[in-house]
Amino acid sequence: MDSLFLLIPLSIVLIGLVAVLFLWAVRSGQFDDLEGPAHDILNDDEVASNDPNVKSNDENTTNPRLKD
Repeated sequence: MDSLFLLIPLSIVLIGLVAVLFLWAVRSGQFDDLEGPAHDILNDDEVASNDPNVKSNDENTTNPRLKD
């Protein structure tokens, strides 16, 4: 019975903490667009890179930094 005096307030504090974290996540926009990043991965065919050392898979594209 003595353990209940510790476990019940501890569980109430834990539930309050989870509720605060959930409300923070909702207000900060964490759940706004759940499917967008998944579709972006599928549509990400062309990678734009500013690094001149990165080679492109497409031989028709040229990097303007490499031109003399």
